[in-house]
Amino acid sequence: MAGLPGSVLFCCSLNSIRSPMAEALLKYLHGKRIYVDSVGVRASEVDGFAVAVMDEIGIDMTKHRSKTFDDLEDTSFDLIISLSPEAQHSAVEMTRTMACDVEYWPTMDPSVIEGNREERLEAYRQVRDTLLARIRERFPPAGAPQI
Repeated sequence: MAGLPGSVLFCCSLNSIRSPMAEALLKYLHGKRIYVDSVGVRASEVDGFAVAVMDEIGIDMTKHRSKTFDDLEDTSFDLIISLSPEAQHSAVEMTRTMACDVEYWPTMDPSVIEGNREERLEAYRQVRDTLLARIRERFPPAGAPQI
């Protein structure tokens, strides 16, 4: 798989919605071909709506445990992808003394959407589908499972 990084870290503000979704999607598409992890600037419980919309496409996120940059045991990543402005700042700070590419993928926080359950779920689906499209484009899944 020429052109694919060996390791990717996704980061966002709380490691409860966006970065765990991205981590789960990339792992699903590439399995063990790429080491994938995710963190937040701060830790929070995994969001139930995120778990629900990932379950809709057959990806189980119930075992995900939120962690922060400080919780990382290894910081040797080929690529860090930040999904929020706050995480972008932390990623840039972390990589000042290391050879690592950083990409910023501004991604809406669906937890700020108000409305009934279905309206809120739709916002989470939009984030999931946007991340999936971006991940497929950035990390072409030759021979990977179809979602």
